[in-house]
Amino acid sequence: MFRIGAHVSISGGVAKAVDREREVGGNCGQIFVGSPRGWAVSEVDEDDADAFVEAAGAQDVGPWIVHGTYLVNLATPKDDLAAKSLDTVQAELDAAAALDIPYYVFHPGAHTGAGEETGIQNVGERLSELDVPAGVTLLLENTAGKGTTVGTHFADLDQMVAVSAHDYDDLGVCLDTCHLYAAGYDFTTEAGMAEMIEDLDATIGVENVHYLHLNDSKHPLGSEKDEHEHLGEGEIGEEGFRRFINHAALREKPMVLETPEDEKGYAWNVEKARELRDEE
Repeated sequence: MFRIGAHVSISGGVAKAVDREREVGGNCGQIFVGSPRGWAVSEVDEDDADAFVEAAGAQDVGPWIVHGTYLVNLATPKDDLAAKSLDTVQAELDAAAALDIPYYVFHPGAHTGAGEETGIQNVGERLSELDVPAGVTLLLENTAGKGTTVGTHFADLDQMVAVSAHDYDDLGVCLDTCHLYAAGYDFTTEAGMAEMIEDLDATIGVENVHYLHLNDSKHPLGSEKDEHEHLGEGEIGEEGFRRFINHAALREKPMVLETPEDEKGYAWNVEKARELRDEE
């Protein structure tokens, strides 16, 4: 089954996310467990968690994924920011476990002048300090490359895992299409797609990619700019997404949208993804 959904709100209780997902036509989904631009992580109410698990099961919506706050930076050379980031990531991981959500994803962060190699090393070492709960896989998200962010290339993400005391039993990767394209991975052509998958398999391993973010890009290939567009209406285009979501190495992985929330909205993008999906 094609698992496609969108990022939805938990306002009023996390259990309400299931109905919101169904309203946009999704059958898997992504949530925050706190403000995306703050450090506080919402305490999981046991009754609300039970209601969420029950509703998700009854309506066959899943797998779900928790997205970490944007403030997290494990690549930073600043010890105080790293400590705050680790506390927040741990709380978000624990919230995912309490909600029986199998995946948690976050952006590795930026080295802010310390150097890319140092930033990657910092991420790996700090991952080692996390207690990844049983039943949850922590996913590193690839980045577009703007500024001093780390994790732009597959080999960088793989190196973070190699440095960490954890391995691919606890860790994995979530690939974002806008970030891939902005970083210079041109999967819009047959040759480019084949080259990207070959690179992916030689580093991270396709089997260690657990989730996909579907977002078109407002900016050209290699721009290093992270600005999302509706599916098919950006630089990647319809054929690029048709190639991506139907590729044998990727088509069985769950996919969620983080496209603009304007007059088109998520429902339009979910339907577009279904239109581009080849039948089994």
